[in-house]
Amino acid sequence: MATILFKGNPVALAGAEVKAGQDAPDFKLQKSSDMSDYTLASGAGKTRIIAAVPSLDTPVCDAETKKFNEEAAKLPNVEIVAVSMDLPFAMKRWCGAAGVDKVVTASDHRDASFGKNYGVLIQGGPLDRVHARAVFVIDANNKVKYAEYVPDIGQHPDYEAVLAAAK
Repeated sequence: MATILFKGNPVALAGAEVKAGQDAPDFKLQKSSDMSDYTLASGAGKTRIIAAVPSLDTPVCDAETKKFNEEAAKLPNVEIVAVSMDLPFAMKRWCGAAGVDKVVTASDHRDASFGKNYGVLIQGGPLDRVHARAVFVIDANNKVKYAEYVPDIGQHPDYEAVLAAAK
């Protein structure tokens, strides 16, 4: 299990830590664009960068998702997905306001399957049932190429390492 801090205090996470080299766990999310399901199979045949974020409406998540949106145009055959517990309606509104049009935003609000299966679902405390900040790169064959659990929820991921793993 990954050790994650929020404002210097440890948070408990549900599920096991995902590591590079293992098969990517499945999940079922709801896309904000059209309310359809998004699963591991939805991106099959492409490399995926999946960024788990606490909420698009927070400064670090906002900046992170905008950064990945900028990078998306430079990464052929790579799909970038931002996952949070935000409701699909809020995600869609945020994308419109932020001009984010290359990142798939998807909500784990239904059953938290992504949060549990990727070990990012916070249990207890003020962020109960929110995702910790983490980034996973999954290859076209559904193998995890890169996994980063950001040590403190208020910090940014290592963008260079994520992008290098996706190329």
